[in-house]
Amino acid sequence: MSGWISLHRKIQNHWIWQEKPFDKRSAWFDLILLANYKDNKFLLGNELIEVKRGSLIISELKLMERWGWSKTKVRNFLKLLEEDNMIIKKSDTKKTTLTIVNYSDYQDVETAKRPQEDHEKTTKEPPKDQKKTTKKPVEDHKKTAKELRKDTTNKDNKDNKENNIIMTPQEVEYISVLEKITNYPLDRKKDLDYMKELEKRYPKLDLVEAITKFSDWILDNPFKQNANHRSQINTSFSKYLEWGQCLKKEKKSKRPPLKMVINENYLRE
Repeated sequence: MSGWISLHRKIQNHWIWQEKPFDKRSAWFDLILLANYKDNKFLLGNELIEVKRGSLIISELKLMERWGWSKTKVRNFLKLLEEDNMIIKKSDTKKTTLTIVNYSDYQDVETAKRPQEDHEKTTKEPPKDQKKTTKKPVEDHKKTAKELRKDTTNKDNKDNKENNIIMTPQEVEYISVLEKITNYPLDRKKDLDYMKELEKRYPKLDLVEAITKFSDWILDNPFKQNANHRSQINTSFSKYLEWGQCLKKEKKSKRPPLKMVINENYLRE
């Protein structure tokens, strides 16, 4: 069986994608879905990081949580993908970058296939028609690329200036979730400003966890016509705080081991 299917990223918010632990097939698909579909930049500490199309920056801890795996299983799986030339893994003290090998094969199959088929067709025609026919693959290629961009890019996010917005890792995750919400009017600058406002209103909330929970809820409760989308997010965040959900996890301070002193009559710590 040949050919390919189009799989929307919003499937990650569906209940069928939440079952854990993942098998190897699901984990591989998850990496493809997590990879950037276009070049992007974000700020990591004081360093501006550029993430190329088909790549993602993610920690082993995050993959453990997403897939329900142990650290050893995650490392062995990534090593297996490297050995089979499916990914390229680069790690340093700050981050781990995974690059999907031949990422375009999973996204632009028709783009690469149509010009090739047309080329094979036109090379069989008489030389006098060569100039005329060789233009067709180029035109088909441009048309297909345009269609793909239309499918994968939100209408409110086509301005090239937005590609230069510098984002923190948390902001990248937050915007990534918004991109997957059906009928959400994404505006990176506006949503990043609103995210900062939400941070001030709800300092105890983990905003990435909260927006992910909201995106799951909105699947079963789609936006109504003329809805105030950002206002609905604010209302949901207010409820999460009231219910004690999506709260930031407190960092546990390391304590020295306790010494127990045994006495004949009592135990003293």
